[in-house]
Amino acid sequence: MAALIQYRLRACCVAVALLVAGFVLSGCAGMSETVAPAFADPARYELYDCKQLEGERKSLANRTGDLQRLMDKAQTGAGGAVVSELAYRNEYIAVRGQAQMADDAWSRNKCRETPPEATPAAAPAANPGPIKPGPKSTRAVR
Repeated sequence: MAALIQYRLRACCVAVALLVAGFVLSGCAGMSETVAPAFADPARYELYDCKQLEGERKSLANRTGDLQRLMDKAQTGAGGAVVSELAYRNEYIAVRGQAQMADDAWSRNKCRETPPEATPAAAPAANPGPIKPGPKSTRAVR
């Protein structure tokens, strides 16, 4: 009887610990949106012009996507949520903060996206037509 009570007490403690861990991790996930600017230097992009900001924004967007994919991949393994949080979350939050600061500077400078460069249309190659074999032709016909 005492073993049964002790077993149930342990099971209850484990359940409470898992519940607390879930609350803690969900609090961290929701906090990242408001904490992200705290990890970035607000004056970093003050002297950037629109061309520099455009390149920086693309770079930050690529890095954010890479980190998100790494976090998603880490979560598929055993203990992945913990690995994802420990290995990638801080850098992800920092990059998101930098991206937000770059976006703020972008809007402050009233920048616009550079349209993609139009490649000039290549002149069509002259098509001589099919090769007609003749009595003096040295070309092999395929």
